[in-house]
Parts: sequence; C-alpha cells; structure tokens
Amino acid sequence: MGRAMAAAKIERETIDVTGKSRMPDVQGRPLIETVGRRGVLHLEFERDGSRTVLARSSCTSPWHSFPPSYLDDSGCAYTWLVNPSGGLVGGDEVAVEARLDAGTHVVMTSPSATRVYRSPSASAVQLVTLEVGADAMLEWMPETTIPYAGSRFAQTIQVALAPGSTLLLWDGMASGRVGRGERWAFADYDNEICIETASGGALIERFHLQPGSLGAFVRDWDYVVSLFVVNDSVEASRWARIQETIAVALDSLGSDVLGGVTVPSVSGLAVKLLARSSPSLAKAQEIVWDRVRRELLGLSLPLLRRY
Repeated sequence: MGRAMAAAKIERETIDVTGKSRMPDVQGRPLIETVGRRGVLHLEFERDGSRTVLARSSCTSPWHSFPPSYLDDSGCAYTWLVNPSGGLVGGDEVAVEARLDAGTHVVMTSPSATRVYRSPSASAVQLVTLEVGADAMLEWMPETTIPYAGSRFAQTIQVALAPGSTLLLWDGMASGRVGRGERWAFADYDNEICIETASGGALIERFHLQPGSLGAFVRDWDYVVSLFVVNDSVEASRWARIQETIAVALDSLGSDVLGGVTVPSVSGLAVKLLARSSPSLAKAQEIVWDRVRRELLGLSLPLLRRY
C-alpha cells in the first residue's frame, strides 16, 4: 500500500465529522501525523576537468539519489530530485541540501510535479538549502507544486551565493487539481525564498495563502510562478538588456499568460508569471528560460526528458 493510500486509510479511521482526531497516539499526536517521514537528500558537486560531477551524496526516504546525466557538451550536471512515494502528506518534513564547489554547473529539476495531499492538521514541510560556490552556476527548475484540496504545505528555500556565482531559481504552484475541480481548495500554503549574495545583499519573497482570503483577480488564474536570476558580478547595463529580452518574450505569450520582470534590490532580475493552463505555463517557462540561458550563460535550452 502506497503512503498516500495509507494516509487516506488512517485519516478515514481517525477523523470524525468535526475534523478532530478521535484516536491520538501515545505521544498525544493525531495518528495522521505519524504517517509523515523525515527525509534528507544531500548532494555535493565538484569540478572534474570540464565536467561537474556528483562527489558525495546521501539520502533517506522518501528521497532517492541518482547520478546526474549530461545532456550537452557544457559539462553541466543535470540532476533529478526523485521522490517515488507519489507526493507529500501531512507530517512529512523533507529537506534538500546541495553544495556546489567553485566553477561547477548544475541543473536541478524533478521528473514530475510535487503533489501535496489533504491533511486535517499537520503541514507537509520542505526545506531547501543551497550553497553555490565562486563562479558556479545553479539552475533550480523543479516542476510545479500541486496542493490538493484540504492540503497544507510549508516550504523554505535558502540560497547562499559566493562571489561570481549565478542562480536561476524557478518556483511555481498550481491552484490545485484543476481537472478535478479543486481550484484554490487547499487549506494553507506557506512559502519563503531567501537568496543571499556574497556582497551582503538579500532577496526575500514570502507569502502565506489561504484560499478564502484570495481576491477575484488571483482566482481567475491557475498557476503562479516566481523566477529569480541573480549574479552580483553582472553589470547593470547587461541586466537591462536581459530584462528587455524577457519583457519582449512575455508580450509574445498571449492572454493565457500574464507576466512582468523587475529589478530587485540585488544584482539580478525578478520575474512573476500567472498562467491559465499547464500547457501555457510550460510554454512560458521554455521561452523565458531559453532567453535567460542564451543571454546570461551563452547556452541553449536543454532537452529534458521526463518519465
């Protein structure tokens, strides 16, 4: 029996119509919370000649660790964040810790969306800690997080950038299982992104969403995404050119995508996107990511194969 099915079974057995636990465990916690796992994925990357290699790694369930793949001749290590359990349940506390040595280049992505299942009490918690060494490049590009109806999710992403390092950080959420009519039906969604640069600046984005407090404008859209591009060694004139390139790309996406690009308090760009459908979001990601990669890294968009 999968974890999601087990969680659903326990939930049916322990939660009455008021939503209160009838069967606490010996520690006084609702049994639904004991389903949660505390797993850590730890990755360390080093430079080996022209390639970035995974030097050290470890993982505990529900994470699985796989060696990176090489999709082009850039030496970039394409790394997959794999949680084969199917998603996150209430009580889960999962973490990703990655350290990139100087001169490395890593793309971190996921094979599918992160699904967060219904929870009557405890949140599913994810903590991401990323250290990017001098002149290293990290592209954090996971698939969208999908909060199911009644789900609770809390995520923190902390990034520390060394001098000359480059960060592309993509973080997106769906309104829910749109095909099942679960638009904006989750219970709680808490998100914080903190990016610290070597020069002492910081870019912080925080939001706490509860569907009942959302305005009509937001409810008209089904996907919300942030993209942050940061490098404290890039000149302002170059950022201005990249900003214009992104703005032109966003204007070409049509009425199913609404986006804007601004200059944050650190050396970089902040892009916000709203999309009406998964295909329109995928197209927006492809176009914007391609423009940034070409202009900033001198690389074309990789062909990622997801299964």
